[in-house]
Amino acid sequence: MKLESILDLMIEKKSSDVFIRGNSDIRARIFTEVKSISEQVLTTEDINEIIEHLLTEKNKDKLRIDKACEFALCYKEFWRFRVSIFYQRNAPSLVIRKIDLRIPTFEELKLPNQVLEDFCKKRRGMVILTGITGSGKSTTIASMIQYINNNFGRHILTIEEPIEFTFKDNLSVISQRELGRDVETYQDALRQFALHSPDVIYIGCIRDTETCRAALTAAETGVFVVSTMHTVNAASTVERILNFFPPHQQKTVIDQLSYLLKGVLSQRLIPCSDKMGLIPAYEAMIASPTISRLIREKKFWEIPKYIATGDLYGMKSFNSCLLDLVISEQITPNDALEYADKKEELKMELRNRGLNNNKEI
Repeated sequence: MKLESILDLMIEKKSSDVFIRGNSDIRARIFTEVKSISEQVLTTEDINEIIEHLLTEKNKDKLRIDKACEFALCYKEFWRFRVSIFYQRNAPSLVIRKIDLRIPTFEELKLPNQVLEDFCKKRRGMVILTGITGSGKSTTIASMIQYINNNFGRHILTIEEPIEFTFKDNLSVISQRELGRDVETYQDALRQFALHSPDVIYIGCIRDTETCRAALTAAETGVFVVSTMHTVNAASTVERILNFFPPHQQKTVIDQLSYLLKGVLSQRLIPCSDKMGLIPAYEAMIASPTISRLIREKKFWEIPKYIATGDLYGMKSFNSCLLDLVISEQITPNDALEYADKKEELKMELRNRGLNNNKEI
C-alpha cells in the first residue's frame, strides 16, 4: 500500500493518528480508540520503501544517527501531516498525525472565546496551553495566531518542531521557523529573537530549563509569549516551571511568574455522548491579583480553589466545565468522571442534580 492510500484512509475514517509497523495491519486512532483500518499487512521492506520516498538526505542522516526523526508534509489542498519515524525491535515504524489546514475559530473549537480573545490582546507576558499529547493544544494556538493575524498589526514569530499549521499574512506579519531546518534549537532561536523585532512569539513546547528561561526572558523584555506544556492543569504547570530550576534560582523565577504569567488554559478531549466525535473540557486560570499572590507565595495547592470561584475574571474549573457538558447532554456522566481531577466532588454534584442515572456512578 502506498503512503497516499494510507493518508486517504486517515481522512476517510476521520482518524487523528495512524500507526504503521512492519508485519502488522495498519491501525489508526479514531476519536479515542485505536482500531484497524486496513487488513493489508505491510512488510518491513514496504515500510523502508515509504521512508525512502519520504526522507530528504538530511533526514536520512538524522534517522541513521538518532534512530528517529520528525517532519511535516502537505497533502492535497487542506491537509498537512506530522510524521514521526522511529525504531522499535530494531525495525522502522511510523506514527503520522493529521492536521487540518483549515484553522477553526474559538467558537468552532467550543472553547471560551472571551478568555482566548483577551489572551490574544496582550502585548506582553506569557500564556501557557497545557494538556496531554493529542488534546488539541496546537489547534488552539493556531486559532489564537489566526485571531491576532486577523485583528492586529503584529509581527508573530513561531518556533516549531516541526511546523504544523501554516499561515498567510493578513494584518500581521508571520515568520515561522522550523527546528532543524531554519534554526537548530529553541535556545538558538530565542537567543536571536530580539534581532527579528517580534511582538508575539510562539514556542512549540517548553520541556527543559533553557527553553523555559529563554521564554521568561522574552516575556520580560516586553514580548507576548505563547507556548505549550505537557501538564494536566494550571497548578501543576506553575509547579513544573518552578521545578525546572535549581533551588537557589527559584525565588527569582517565582517573582517573574507572578507578574509575567497571564493565564493557563488546560484542555482534555472527551468523547461526545453519541460517540461520534470529541469535545474539549477545559480549565481556565487567569492571572487575577489573588492568583498572582498565590504564585508569589508558592501556595500552588490553593490555586484550584480560586479558579473554581473566579467567574468574575473568566476562570473555570475542570469540574465546572464537565458538569456543564453533562447538563447539556454533550458528554455522559461516566465520561465526565473518567476525565475529572476531583472525581468525588463531581460525583456529588452529579447526584445533587439528579444526573446519576447510570449505576456505575
